Amino acid sequence: MGEIDERHPVIAPRRVRFDWEGTPLHWIPGEPVATHFINVLHLLLPAGERWFVHVYKQTLPLIEDERLRAEVRGFMGQEAVHAYSHQGVLDRHMLAGGLDPRPLTARIEWLFQNLLGDRPPIPLVTRRQWLSFRVGVIAGIEHYTAVLGQWILDAHELDAAGADPTMMDLLRWHGAEEVEHRSVAFDVYQYVSGAYWRRFLTFFAGVLALPLTVYLGAAYLCHADPTLKGVRPRVRDYRRAVRRGIFPSNRFMIAAARAYLRRDYHPSAECSTRKALDYLATSPAALAAGYKAS
Repeated sequence: MGEIDERHPVIAPRRVRFDWEGTPLHWIPGEPVATHFINVLHLLLPAGERWFVHVYKQTLPLIEDERLRAEVRGFMGQEAVHAYSHQGVLDRHMLAGGLDPRPLTARIEWLFQNLLGDRPPIPLVTRRQWLSFRVGVIAGIEHYTAVLGQWILDAHELDAAGADPTMMDLLRWHGAEEVEHRSVAFDVYQYVSGAYWRRFLTFFAGVLALPLTVYLGAAYLCHADPTLKGVRPRVRDYRRAVRRGIFPSNRFMIAAARAYLRRDYHPSAECSTRKALDYLATSPAALAAGYKAS
């Protein structure tokens, strides 16, 4: 195979579809709490990725570099398909299993549309400054989606645990595309702003709430799960999942944060485009969508 450009791969959406019939509600056998820890992604991603697309539409008029504009369009196309695909988990998998995520997803939608909407929350902040702030938040989040995408590609312990193959294909297809387009959000931030102090600030604004969000989301799902009676996610549940290799550790997340906060950081030095494309060449959903490996 030819050399892969780690900095700027070709980015295009793959119009995948997933059939959730036959996927159990607890798709990691014997691990309902660990399942719901990962299921928090399905709560966050539809609203979050639609918000990404909305914000990036506002950056396009500011970008004169044609290559970067093309990458942003490809990024937006991929994120739109991601949002649709994870929405399918909520609508056709969780609801079918008797778990209603809508009360929580409505609050998440409100957060992205209002707290992070187009109107600056502070009167002295201009719309351009607020756009730069939100682009910085997205760059920090996209760093984590990329490293978590690499993690799920490498998480063979989930296969050994008997995780549902359709759910694993969704997570790995999505993770592979996050690795594939991992440089775009950072390059847009550098183009629109580039200030290190803002990158530092927006990173913490975007990801410091992540552990709390995962816990609260998992707690909601456990409470709403009709098969779980009084079960709450506990620290020992998290530690057990980490020991089994079916959930990323705090050490992994902290190492990712340290990498992003280096002044010389660029996403092209993280993760592996080759590994992502290798998975996409075998993904059942990507193949069914007509994707052919280069």
